[in-house]
Parts: sequence; C-alpha cells; structure tokens
Amino acid sequence: MHFPFLDNWRRTRPGADGVALTDALSSDPESAAQLLSECELLREQARGAGLELDDSVDSLAALDQLPPNWRGDPEVSPWLGTDAGLYLGSVIVRTVPGARWVQWPDGQPVVLLPSGREMDVLEEGTAWAETGSPELSQAYAEASEG
Repeated sequence: MHFPFLDNWRRTRPGADGVALTDALSSDPESAAQLLSECELLREQARGAGLELDDSVDSLAALDQLPPNWRGDPEVSPWLGTDAGLYLGSVIVRTVPGARWVQWPDGQPVVLLPSGREMDVLEEGTAWAETGSPELSQAYAEASEG
C-alpha cells in the first residue's frame, strides 16, 4: 500500500529516502504517529461542517454526527475512509496507554492495543465512511477496553 504523505515526511528528513514506514514506526514513533494523524481530507470535510478536529475522544463522537455528504461521491468515500481510520488510530494511540502503531507485512498500519490485539483502523474507518457503522466513537470505546 502506498501512502503519499510518507513522501512528504521523507522530504522533511534528510537521508530518509529509503526509510520504510516500518523503520519510521520503530525508530521515530512520535514522528510516525504525527505523520499518520495528518488526515487532511477528513479534517477538510470536518472544517467544512464547522468542526475543528483536535485529536480528542470527543471529536470522534462529533465526527459520528456529521451528515455523510461524501457517500454519494465514489472518489471521495474511500479516501475519506482511510483518513477516518488513521484519525481513529491516532486518537487511540494518543489516549489509550500502551497503544501504538505497528505495520502488517503488507505495509498497512494498524494499532496494537495493550491487550496484544491488533486493530485494523483502516477497515473501521472505511466502514464508517461507507455506511456509518460502526461509529468511530464506538470503535474507540471497544479499543479502550482492550
């Protein structure tokens, strides 16, 4: 899986041209977490609806309340789903003690919960963008329980 924002990250770090996301997650987890939390399309959609995302648990509930105007656009929905998943993962990593980003062998970033369970946040975000279920706040609640 190719993440265009990784190219931006590499440009801001000298010598990072050959750095894989896996290396970034292990050698500089804070920068990798910041990179994964960019979610520009989601932030733009939220801003357009008068919601400023602050990477908090409450912001997930606020996103759940947005009218799903994007669902009619097959070009926006998948990208928005990816952003929603990355945003969900970012909130989990920032607020659930011991949660962290890891990468599956296929390159997909997932959240490793303190219980040892890996949460496919991209799948959760895609389902939310396409159908509204599960709600992001519900997915967070399940992750925070382990």
